[in-house]
Amino acid sequence: MTGNSNGGGSSLLNIFGRYKHAPWRGGYSLSRLFLSFYLLVMGSFVVIAFVADFVISSALKGITDDYTSRFMRGTIVLIEDALFRKPRTEWPKLIKELDSKFSYRLGIVERWTLKLKPKQAEKLDAGELVVDSDGDIIYHRLKQTPQILVVGPFSPDANPDRPRAMPFELRIRLLTWSLIGLFLAIAVWFWVRPVWRDLEALRKTARALGEGHFERRAPEAKSSAFDLLTETLNGMAERIQRLIATQKELSSAISHELRTPIARMRFALEMLAETPEKEERERLWQMMEEDLDELDELIESSLAYSRFEREQPELHLTSVEFSSWLSEEVDSLRILTRNLELSIDMSALPQGQLVELDLKSMPYAVTNLLRNALKYAKTKIVVSAEIVGKNIRVHVDDDGIGIPPEERQRVFTAFTRLDRSRDRATGGHGLGLAIVSLVMEQHGGTAFADESPIGGARFTLSWPLLQSVTQS
Repeated sequence: MTGNSNGGGSSLLNIFGRYKHAPWRGGYSLSRLFLSFYLLVMGSFVVIAFVADFVISSALKGITDDYTSRFMRGTIVLIEDALFRKPRTEWPKLIKELDSKFSYRLGIVERWTLKLKPKQAEKLDAGELVVDSDGDIIYHRLKQTPQILVVGPFSPDANPDRPRAMPFELRIRLLTWSLIGLFLAIAVWFWVRPVWRDLEALRKTARALGEGHFERRAPEAKSSAFDLLTETLNGMAERIQRLIATQKELSSAISHELRTPIARMRFALEMLAETPEKEERERLWQMMEEDLDELDELIESSLAYSRFEREQPELHLTSVEFSSWLSEEVDSLRILTRNLELSIDMSALPQGQLVELDLKSMPYAVTNLLRNALKYAKTKIVVSAEIVGKNIRVHVDDDGIGIPPEERQRVFTAFTRLDRSRDRATGGHGLGLAIVSLVMEQHGGTAFADESPIGGARFTLSWPLLQSVTQS
């Protein structure tokens, strides 16, 4: 039994021990996390912005070109009238004079020198104004001549007489993107920093747990995204710590409990070898049989307690007619009552009352209370049941010595013993009531002790009448 308990503790340590020598990558620093996340966000933002800009520009280009054509049509007509008032030989001179009076350029080129798209060329030959793809130059065919009036570019940066500089629109775009990148970097930094702190705290906690320091807990998360993970990790660590502590306590207590019957059996065997008298030998054999029964009961109770404490078995609820079920459980132990009076009172329950319970675990609770009462009762035991609110309560009363008020809650702790008159004189190992408490916890209820109306101790089980969604 001791080996099983230690093996369970070792297996838990081995689970976390895998992480003890794990290659913790401390090199993955905050700056790398920030840079990776920033590049991902910024890259996605740039791609989305360029796609949106392309779609919007394409949709607005036709509107812009039409507005530019309407806006410049009057000026171009006036320039065309001025040119046709002069001979064609004087057009270059006149264009030069007009060019000096406008803020944008004017020029005349031959039709064949222009390379336009088919639709633009068709519009130009039809006498319409054509705007180039950049929206910065307008072409107009001078009536039926092969010469084309060129108006623009309108951007002052495109003027060849001035030093070339970065286009104004490009400068605005670069400035805008720089500001966007700066503000985005600040926002990402303030978002990544608490996330990194939480990840680092979780990493350190996981490493400590992997090294066997199960008392370590992750601090409260700075980011709400890690609240559940932190709570789960801390809950897991607490559960493992409690299981290991329980197994150590169980192993230690069982080792201690085994010494007494084993020592008595060794003493009986030594006496048996030296005693020729038949009656004495039979008495010693009877003592050893009782010690074997005690060892068997200790092992069975320890296994049951360890199973409930370790696994918290899944609850399989069944709706039963409670009076008949409880009567059957009580009747199954009547053979152990000796000269005690064992009675059951179901008068406080409605006829045919249904109660939901687990048919595998609930008998543990009822029979352990009855066995406990059988040890301490003087003349009688009374089992009763009643409904209080939405709970069913089962009372087991005996007329024994009772339990002091300050000890009534402690008796449900494993291997708890009170005075010799309550425990040693009657046997037991302090596991029965601990199993009762675990069964009640499994059912969402409680077990507690009180003073009995018949003079001894009253033990009560209380759990919800209905726990499942449907009632059969």
